[in-house]
Order: sequence, then structure tokens, then C-alpha cells
Amino acid sequence: MNTLKTIVIGFLAGIAGAYVFFTYEIKESTMTSSEGGQYNTASYKTTGTYRPTIVNPSKNSSLDNIDFSTAAQMAIPSVVYINSISQSGASYSYWDMLFNGRSQTQVSSGSGVIFTNDGYIVTNNHVVESAEKIQVIYNKKAYTAELIGTDPSTDLAVLKINETNLPAITLGSSTNLLVGEWVLAVGNPFSLSSTVTAGIVSAKGRRINIVDDKFPIESFIQTDAAINPGNSGGALVNKNGELIGINTAILSRTGSYTGYAFAVPIDIAKKVVGDLVKYGVVQKPFFGGKVVEYDFQNAEKYNLKTNVKEFNGVLLAELDRQGPAMEAGLKLGDIIVKMSDVDINSKSEFEEELSHHSPGDKINVLYLRGGKMNTTELVLVNRDGETSLIKRKFYSDATLGATLEAVEYGVKVFKITDGLFRKIEIPENYTIVSINRQRVKDPQEVIEFFNKYKGRVIIYGVTSAKQELPLSFYLQ
Repeated sequence: MNTLKTIVIGFLAGIAGAYVFFTYEIKESTMTSSEGGQYNTASYKTTGTYRPTIVNPSKNSSLDNIDFSTAAQMAIPSVVYINSISQSGASYSYWDMLFNGRSQTQVSSGSGVIFTNDGYIVTNNHVVESAEKIQVIYNKKAYTAELIGTDPSTDLAVLKINETNLPAITLGSSTNLLVGEWVLAVGNPFSLSSTVTAGIVSAKGRRINIVDDKFPIESFIQTDAAINPGNSGGALVNKNGELIGINTAILSRTGSYTGYAFAVPIDIAKKVVGDLVKYGVVQKPFFGGKVVEYDFQNAEKYNLKTNVKEFNGVLLAELDRQGPAMEAGLKLGDIIVKMSDVDINSKSEFEEELSHHSPGDKINVLYLRGGKMNTTELVLVNRDGETSLIKRKFYSDATLGATLEAVEYGVKVFKITDGLFRKIEIPENYTIVSINRQRVKDPQEVIEFFNKYKGRVIIYGVTSAKQELPLSFYLQ
């Protein structure tokens, strides 16, 4: 009974306490708040039907007027299909030759652009560099193409077919090309004829370190127009159908297009093509020094001021002894701002401007040293340090039935006709490195050897595909 009383009393006491707290705390607090501010009662009554504002695009909008059909019709007839044919297989050895080891014919493909109406065609060096035979497919007809010359430093090559009245492409300008402009990529990917894709210029002057050469020139046009294997060597044209670049590469982990494609600017290609057609070799100018990007990190490395507003120019990081740059008074750490009145703000711009010149050209250089602008004049030279133009020397011999040329690693053999070299099955574009274990570098000594020697001959050399191919035979 006492326990029940205790529970009842406690329950009533709790109710009474809650009532007092509510009356004097919560209610009073609410009244105070009401006095300190005014509240507007929310109304959820619909006042009208909601109608979103719709703005119709202008009839003169540039997007409405985009039509690439005219540009495509202009460019498509000027793009050809290229087959690069070579012998490929396992590595060769002396025993392969004794037991008639043979390789298999390998055919790779690419695209090319008709540059002149008398048969000169431009493509990528990597499309044809391993070829023993080059075939151009145009207008459903196959032509055997002559390799006029290559330039590994820009990844370009020039071919020639025996045909006239060809639809040469209209040349544009890459210098005036703007980032954001519409462009078309025309080529033959995956053996498809005349494929056209569209995109914009994403950037200019790109360096992606893909050119395998001692003195690469990389100042690519970057575009998001889809370029796939087989498009290499094809045309990049503007909305007017004018050639503004030669498609050359993609950045991809899969080997197919993933959004990044690159082309050699036409203003570089024009100089390269002109030199290859006229001289057979590019008249590459040398400055006598190397530059790096002028930025905070390199400025700090060369003890230059880093608290500048803008890092304009390129930094001279290397100088050749007795080279043009040193003779013109330039020093390490100089900041080159202009060359031939052209602004230079990156290494790619520096290389591109040089590529427009030839050995013997005089150029004005504006540079910054110690906070002061200076100017000097220098004369560009060739790879031998001379101001004269480089000329290829060819040697022909009726007995051998081939043309020979001295190259970096030996003597190159090409244009093989009926003669000794065809009988002993020397492949086209084969480079002789040694004969009977003696290194050879002079074509004339190769000609004299084969015209006089009798007996066993062992030749060591490499094919156009850069595969070792020893040959053994007996001369009577």
C-alpha cells in the first residue's frame, strides 16, 4: 500500500512540474519572440500556371550555319591510300640464308595528300620508312610510287607517281590558324576510303616527344577530330577545304583515337616538301645552341629574376663552340624574345620559326640580358657547320644494277634493276654495313669491290624495316 501511494504521488508531481515549466518557460519564450519580430503567413495558393522562359536561338547563329560538305568535297579527291610493302619476320642469321630461311610479306597502310597535279604526294615518314615497295591507290587504280625523300625530324615524306592532271589540294596557312577553329581530318583509317571527321583546333605548338630523330621539330596542331590508324599522312583541312596540316599521331593507350590527335602544320610541311623535291634532302638550319622553356623553375636554375610579371621568351641553355649563336655574341642565360620579328614564347615556336629558314639565311634575334633588351644578327649553318646547302650524292652502276648513297651507318642500296644485286636478292632500301667483316661508308668502294672481287662474299646489313639481314654468296 505504501509503495502504491509513493508511485501515485510521484506521477502527480511530475505532471504538475511539466505544467509549470510549460506555462512559465515555453509559453513566455514564444510570446517574447512574437513581440520581437513579425511573421508573414505562407500562402500555397496557386496564382497561375508556371511557364518556363524559352529563348529560341538566333537564325543567324554560327552553329546553325555549320556545313562541312563543301570542305569535304574539296579535300576528299586529294587524299590517297598508301600501301607500304616490306619483308618481315623473325630475325635473320647466316644459317637462315643457308637453309633458305624466308620472311613473309608485310603490308601496312596509311594516307597521303596530293600536293601537286604532276604526282607529288606527301605522307608521314613512319608510314613508308620500312617499305621496300610503295603503292599508291588513287581513283581505284594502283600506282608504284617512287620515294623522293624523307625527313624524320618532322615525320614527313614525299612520294612521286607517274600521273598528271591530279587534283592537288588547296594549301592554307597554319600560322593564321586560331584555337577553336573547326577542322576536318580526311584519311583512310581501317582500309575505309575517304573518311571525314570533324573537330576543333585544341592547341597549337604542341610538343609530345614522339619524333625519333636527333634534331626533332615538334610544333604540332592538336585537334579533337577523330584520327585513327590509317589516317596517318592524311589531310587536316579548315572549313574552306584548305590544307592546314598533315595528320601524324594520336595519344592513346589503346592504339585508337581517344580524344587527342596531332598534325604537322602546313607552313612547316611546305618548306620540307619543297626541299625534298628540289634537293632530295631538307635544308635544315642550325642555330648553334639549344633553348629551354623560360619559366619560374628554369629562371631559378640560371639565377635569373623570378619576380617578373610574365615569362616571355625562351632561355638559351646550351651553346656550340664556334657556332652561329656564340659568334653573334649570345650567352648562356640569354632570353630570346623574337626571331626575324616573330614573337618566341616557347621551344616549339622557336623550332617552328627556325624550320622556315635554310642554311645561309641571316636572322635578327631580340634577346633580354640583365634586364636590358639587345639585338644581334646571326647566320644559320647546315649540319656540317657551313652556310652552303646540302646536296645528296648518288652513285649508279650498271653491273650492280642499283643506285647507292652514303648514309649514317653505311651504304644504302635502292632503285634495284636487272643486275648483280637483284641476282643475289638484296632487297630494296637495304643498307650495307660491312663486306667480309670490313665496314663500308663510301658507295664508290662498294662499286669497286663488286667489279673486281672473286670468291666468297659475306655481307652484313639491315633491311628497311631495321632488321639484320646477312647475305652469303660466291662471286665468279
